[in-house]
Amino acid sequence: MESAIDTTTSQGKFIFHMFCAFAELERNMIVERTMAGLESARRQGRRGGRPKGMNEAAKSKARIAESLWREKPKMSVEQICKTVGVSKATLYKYLESRGVKVHKYSKKRKIK
Repeated sequence: MESAIDTTTSQGKFIFHMFCAFAELERNMIVERTMAGLESARRQGRRGGRPKGMNEAAKSKARIAESLWREKPKMSVEQICKTVGVSKATLYKYLESRGVKVHKYSKKRKIK
């Protein structure tokens, strides 16, 4: 028994369009329910998304990264990343959060 819809016939085209309409209706209903849920949560004072800022562990790593950056100028960016256990992008984010001026896009670290 074949279950494919023959869209070369008028009846097949009609059924196909009906399935598409049902799929679109279901999608729109999902969007409406999602929006209603978000609005209800907002009315109750809840906010979605990731919390802003850094947690205590990240702040601690940022302090360590800053001290390594300032106190050990011969240490490369890669060495600092390995010591602190973060990626380069995260290291630069941490340093910027601590107010350290960083030249992200230079090939070598500028030693003062």
